[in-house]
Amino acid sequence: MTLQEARRDTVSQRLPERVLERLPERLPERLPDQPASSLHLDQTAVALAGDRESGSAVADFAMVSGLLSLMFVAIFQLGLALHIRNTLISCASEGARYGARANATPQDGVARAGQLVRASLSDRYAHNITATTTTVNGIQVLQVRIRAPLPILGPLGPDRVLTVQARAFSESQ
Repeated sequence: MTLQEARRDTVSQRLPERVLERLPERLPERLPDQPASSLHLDQTAVALAGDRESGSAVADFAMVSGLLSLMFVAIFQLGLALHIRNTLISCASEGARYGARANATPQDGVARAGQLVRASLSDRYAHNITATTTTVNGIQVLQVRIRAPLPILGPLGPDRVLTVQARAFSESQ
């Protein structure tokens, strides 16, 4: 067995098959100022240098998928909060128009707004609905105000943080 074959056998016992395919057929002789053991370490380092990126796709996928998941949840939560806000504004407006009719009272508007909130969202959002009659520029106006939880984690969140109000001209002037 020659020195070249011995070196090749030593390297092949320690390196995977795909690394061995990249090694040159003829390994360099050791340099005069290098000990024999450093040649083996240098050859292994050169062979493994091509595999530095091996497995990086898994790490990239983990980082990118985590970031994309966080962005998706944030965008979904923003959409949910806007949906609840817009629904509450619509219910408050309808309640104000209903309570401002000529033959209705402000409490009718509160009942109508609560009924619409319960049908659209849930009972949790319909607990704090108030109606007041005010005057704006000499015109009597019914104002319906809804205080509801702000959805932070799904539909859950702190109570009475989201406040919406709607006004309608009173027909009984």
